[in-house]
Amino acid sequence: MSPAPQFAPAACSLAAVFIWGASDFTGGYASRRANAFVFTAAAHACAFVLMLSLALAQDAPLPSRTGILWALLAGAIGGFSLAVFYRALAEGKMGLTAPIAALLGAAIPTLADIAIEGAPHAWTFAGFALAIVAIWLITRAEPVRKAAQDSAPQSEEENDDQVNDGQVDDDQLDDEEKTGAVPKGVAVAALSGVGFAAFYLCIRQAGAGSPLWIAAISRAASFIVTAAAVIATKAPLRLDLPRAAMATIAGSFDITGSALFIFASQHGRLDEAVVISSLYPAVTVILARLILKEHFSRWRFIGLLAALAAVPMIAGG
Repeated sequence: MSPAPQFAPAACSLAAVFIWGASDFTGGYASRRANAFVFTAAAHACAFVLMLSLALAQDAPLPSRTGILWALLAGAIGGFSLAVFYRALAEGKMGLTAPIAALLGAAIPTLADIAIEGAPHAWTFAGFALAIVAIWLITRAEPVRKAAQDSAPQSEEENDDQVNDGQVDDDQLDDEEKTGAVPKGVAVAALSGVGFAAFYLCIRQAGAGSPLWIAAISRAASFIVTAAAVIATKAPLRLDLPRAAMATIAGSFDITGSALFIFASQHGRLDEAVVISSLYPAVTVILARLILKEHFSRWRFIGLLAALAAVPMIAGG
């Protein structure tokens, strides 16, 4: 087999890592000051328009009727899960909630694909294990630093601004650690992770049709589901200009990553595409550190290095 076909699925999965990571950070940040379902519906509308335009421009063939049905089911599940995920990112620390969703989203379809297609090569399987360890290291709870508490008191308005901008409330985290309570956003992130796993499994069943059409059809279903949720919850239909711009960016990134993932799953093993793509929390964590100043420990740095090492192991197996 020539090198290009062998590594093309892995390259697409790796590209999806960066694109999905940036999309999730944008969506999670914007959802802190916008209704998650309204924001997601707007993002899906933009994504559908983008992917439909590309599919029509390239005159890509439509998938089979069965493929269309699977794409619609995948989109319905994925759209709801993404809105729930944005809510989890908005409620909790991005560096904690994103990897939890990714871990569950990767583990379930990986086990299912191994059961169906058999175990991969030993080197690839070792890469799977290293990737799981990498996600766990990025996910693990970290001690709260007290530097902010030792500094000069801040005004009430400044404290409110920090909460709105995504900085962590140390007192709240201390209470969670003392009482053993589940950190905020974790349960919602776990629910979205199960939904992501279902999306991966359904999108694989869509067959070998054009990734552009499969992505566009799935996004149409996502928009319908999230729009229905907006109507059912009677959410206010308003997004300010910055949040509308973020919805456009997040939606365009998300659908592009989805198209790349669909291509990777069509031309390689599903478990390999899923595990590599599920390393996207590394990008979300880095952006959260750089922009929101979330704590970044040596363990997370080791986790990022492990993630980098896992990719060529999986791709080269």
